[in-house]
Order: sequence, then structure tokens, then C-alpha cells
Amino acid sequence: MSEYPDLSDKVVLVTGAGHGIGRALANRFADQGALVAVNDVDIEAAADAAAAITAAGGASLAVPCDVSDSQQVANMFSQIEAHWSHVEVLINNAGLVGPMLHFFEADESWWRRIVDVNLTGHFLCCHRAAPAMARAGTGVIINMSSGGATRAHRSFTAYDATKGGIEAFTRALALDLGPYGIRVNALMPGSIDTSGLDAEQRALRGENVPMGRIGEPYDMTGPALFLASEESNYVTGDVLKVDGGMLAQQRSATVDIMPPSDFPPVNDL
Repeated sequence: MSEYPDLSDKVVLVTGAGHGIGRALANRFADQGALVAVNDVDIEAAADAAAAITAAGGASLAVPCDVSDSQQVANMFSQIEAHWSHVEVLINNAGLVGPMLHFFEADESWWRRIVDVNLTGHFLCCHRAAPAMARAGTGVIINMSSGGATRAHRSFTAYDATKGGIEAFTRALALDLGPYGIRVNALMPGSIDTSGLDAEQRALRGENVPMGRIGEPYDMTGPALFLASEESNYVTGDVLKVDGGMLAQQRSATVDIMPPSDFPPVNDL
């Protein structure tokens, strides 16, 4: 039996779903019986992710496009509507992390490209999805934030600026769309291994996470299902952290007054 039966046959669009967190989200929603439109700027990645869902018995449609291009976004939604119906759950996952540049190395084209994809891409997809949701009297939008929205990464000025914008956009959009029955929330991933780090890198990255490990793309899927389902019917305008406790700590484990290496061993409890 499905964990979230209310998501069965719902039309769900996941952007940036050719790999990493997006692909994990697409797979998990398909497992719940949703009709999943798989978007990615990489045509082959979108097709591969959609084919894998179909091969596993799910319903999927590859809809490649660049979310920063308004005409491509319009065409993507038209394709989904012609194949199924209007998008009922929109997950804005597509985004650029890099290239990582110190502010003195950056230029305008670098800034504009990251802002166009990460922030304008969210706007364009929401702007296209929301009217049909409003006519139906229900809908869910899930945006993708980052710890960089409220803290900061070195050499990620454009990325962090867009993530702060996404959180502000999420709150403002929740107010505008709430009266139409549309809920808007955001997920805030922590340190998630989307590129297949080796054991040494995973251990190093996990050392500073209170949960003691780096996150997996699958860790994002349960929170997304919750926000998309009827279980969160009175939750909107919020940001759900999925970071293993990273932002709860004042200092990283390596420089804390009492690092985890000094904690009582289990055998002494």
C-alpha cells in the first residue's frame, strides 16, 4: 500500500531530475503512484531518468528544457498538459551550484547565469503552474533552498544570493497563492552527496554533521512527500531543513569545545 495514497495519479513535475536529488525525488514520487514529468536541461539525462521510472512500472514523461528560458518553460508545461493534465505538484529543484568563484574572480555573466537558472527559473515555473492550480482550487509548490540562504559559503556569492531570494520568494508566494488553495514551501538540503564521493571524502564531509554522516539524495524524498501530501495541509510559507542538524550547531565538530571524539562511548552508557 502506498505511504501517501493521495499522491497516486497526481501530475508531478520535478525540475533538474536527471541526476542527484531531483532524480531521487522523481523516483520516490513515481513509487507512490504519481505521474512524474522529468525535467532536465540535459536531454539524455531526462530521457534516461524517465525511462528508468517506466521500466520499474511507474508513469513518467521526459520534458527537457532550460528553466531560465520562458518559452521553453511554456512549451514544457504545454507538453505535460497535453499528455496528462495540469501540474498538481511542482518541485523546483533545477539549479546551478557553480562554477565556484571568489568574488574578485567573478564577472557579470557568471552572476546572471546563476541568478537566471536558480531564481528566475523558480519564478517562471511557478508563474506557469499556478493559474491552473488556482482554477482547480488546490496545488503544491516545493522550492529548493540551501543553508546558504541564511548562512554563507566561501566563493558562492551568486549561489547564496539566489537561495536567500528563493526563501523570500517562497514566503511571498505562499501569501499570494494561499487564498487559491495553493501551498508553497521550500526544502533546505544540507550536505548531500550527489556526485558519488569516495569513502574518505564522505567521512571528511560527515565529520562536521551532528548526525555523523553526509546526506543522501534519498534523504530528501520523505520530507518532499510530506510537503506534497495532505498530511501537510496547513503548512505553507515554511522552509524545512533536511541537514542532519548542520545549522543547529554553533561551531563545526572539528573546532567545537567538546568534539564528538570526546563524547561518552556507547559501551559506557
